[in-house]
Amino acid sequence: MRKTRIIIGVLITTLLVSSVMLMTTMSQLSFSASDVERFMNMTEEQRILAAQNMTDEERQMVMNKLSKQNSTINENMTVSMVPNDAKSLVGNFKDAGDGFHMVAGVAKVINLEDGRTFLRLENLKSTNGPDLYVYLASGIDSSDIVNLGRLKGNIGNQNYEIPAGTDLAKYNTVLIWCKAFSTLFGSAKLSS
Repeated sequence: MRKTRIIIGVLITTLLVSSVMLMTTMSQLSFSASDVERFMNMTEEQRILAAQNMTDEERQMVMNKLSKQNSTINENMTVSMVPNDAKSLVGNFKDAGDGFHMVAGVAKVINLEDGRTFLRLENLKSTNGPDLYVYLASGIDSSDIVNLGRLKGNIGNQNYEIPAGTDLAKYNTVLIWCKAFSTLFGSAKLSS
């Protein structure tokens, strides 16, 4: 009788473990395109919270879907707006180095005659993703940033006003950053 109870206990335990493993696998497999759409329809704050509970596979699914969607913007910056004697800071974008998150193009700091300063992204081509932002930082691993706002488009030319008083000697690295997944897409080191 005791032997039978042990065998039944082992069988029940095996079945329970198998069921839990199957349910876990099914929940990961059931993350679908409609789940990606629901994720993108959330507010930014909701996406950040949801991303914290996602598996690597679910994050990759979101990134793969969004990487196939492009948004092009072409803002002008006319030469008449820029003083002739201005020496700009310039940097070329480099990828994050993971083979997926890629950014190419040029970042330029442009000082206008009216005293305003802009970061201009030219010929930008970036992998798309959720909640992409443009930051000025003291390095690629820095959490000390100046947030210039959401990336307007992952392709094209665009302008971002730099807040007055920003120390560009300190904040000399431009980051394209995914806020939802805390992921660097690319960076450009600014120099004269």
